[in-house]
Amino acid sequence: MEHRHLGGSGMLVSAIAYGNWVTHGSQVDQDAATACVRAALDAGITTFDTADVYAETRAEEALGAALKGVRREGVEICTKVYFPTGPGKNDRGLSRKHIMESINGSLRRLGTDYVDLYQAHRYDYATPLEETMEALADVVHSGKAHYIGVSEWKPQEIRAAAQLARELKIRLVSNQPQYSLLWRVIEPEIVPVCQELGIGQIVWSPLAQGVLTGKYKPGAQPPSGSRGTDTNGGSDAVAGWLRDEVLARVQELVPLAAEADMSLATLSLAWVLRNTNVSAAIVGASRPEQIAENAKAADVTLDNALVKRVDEILDPVMERDPERVDVFTKRP
Repeated sequence: MEHRHLGGSGMLVSAIAYGNWVTHGSQVDQDAATACVRAALDAGITTFDTADVYAETRAEEALGAALKGVRREGVEICTKVYFPTGPGKNDRGLSRKHIMESINGSLRRLGTDYVDLYQAHRYDYATPLEETMEALADVVHSGKAHYIGVSEWKPQEIRAAAQLARELKIRLVSNQPQYSLLWRVIEPEIVPVCQELGIGQIVWSPLAQGVLTGKYKPGAQPPSGSRGTDTNGGSDAVAGWLRDEVLARVQELVPLAAEADMSLATLSLAWVLRNTNVSAAIVGASRPEQIAENAKAADVTLDNALVKRVDEILDPVMERDPERVDVFTKRP
């Protein structure tokens, strides 16, 4: 497994990271979650991504249980804060109160004294950025996190946060955006700013919620047991991609991948990893064998001619608009 520096930091992360957004605590039981984590470790994956909000905090508990007995120094644990984790008015956002309470809750659920990366899951327009960054600095200075990152922030927000981080003597080292063959909105603005600032991308949904595996067919129902049939959040996550015009184009990639002696999933992940600003691509799994297949992408170099043909096929259905960065956060 290839390891890359996380942005301009000295910490290395596995090029393929394991994430448990819509699996642990909801889609699969603890035994299956543990089996997937152990398969990830066997494949050389050392970086694990979660968030306090996933499965209403149960995902952190599941990851902590799955990593029990694993040498703590041998893995990089990443979690996030922002979305609601309780019914209270302060159980959300990036206020000092919520950050300080959330990091303690995350550490308790994960069964660890620190996380390697603590990420602001979205930008909080209701809290001064200075308050957020000062709280994150205190998290780092108290030893509860080694580095901080953000997720789905706009370029100007990242730049302002990086400046405050320098003043507070901490490192903002990562951004976690959606990025895939179908979703390229970070390329025009986010990537250049982050390259300038020494911030790496830890990308989520590099397989477009499984669409870029080729298992979803135009005009057909989602396969049984797939994310498209999951009633615990998975079907909602993938619904936006299940359009016949998208699925038909994706199916055209399957023989191209086969000609190159790889699966479409491997091709899709290897394409993401071609971007030198990408530190890691996050994959999820409900079965251990999925992990082994996805891990292969870290060792694949794509031919330029193949990449050109893929781009030609997907051009009519891919999204590039930089204004689509973080389409989920309500702004004032």
